Amino acid sequence: MALDRFITLSEAAQRMRTSVKETRSMIKSGKIKGGLLPDGAMVVSEETLPKRKEDLPEYKKHSHLMNVGISINEASREFGIPSGTITRWMQSGIIKRLSSDGYRTLINKADVAYCSEIYRRSGGQGRRLFNSDGTPYTPKNKSLAG
Repeated sequence: MALDRFITLSEAAQRMRTSVKETRSMIKSGKIKGGLLPDGAMVVSEETLPKRKEDLPEYKKHSHLMNVGISINEASREFGIPSGTITRWMQSGIIKRLSSDGYRTLINKADVAYCSEIYRRSGGQGRRLFNSDGTPYTPKNKSLAG
């Protein structure tokens, strides 16, 4: 049995980009696992922290493309994904919008490359691919995932 690795409350808050107060309430509600040290300090189990897409190996391998702008149409052609799909990912916040000049919108190429990889791995259109935080969606009942 592997032991949990615990980090300080403030480090957990920093990693999740929340306040210490919010992190404490997440422990109390059971969203993340915490503990108390003999001196009364609160700690958090690293394994229960929500994962960010930027922490995933599938995302890290495209980090050299971080903040490189690409238009939606260029991304569609380069990655072979319908522009409507890319637009939906941008609107839901999975792909970061870098800028817009009224004529075209530039998006983060690293996000597109990551999304493209997940898209190909899961079989393409017509499936839920991402959680709201941008991490890959895993169906609760795999037999229904078809």
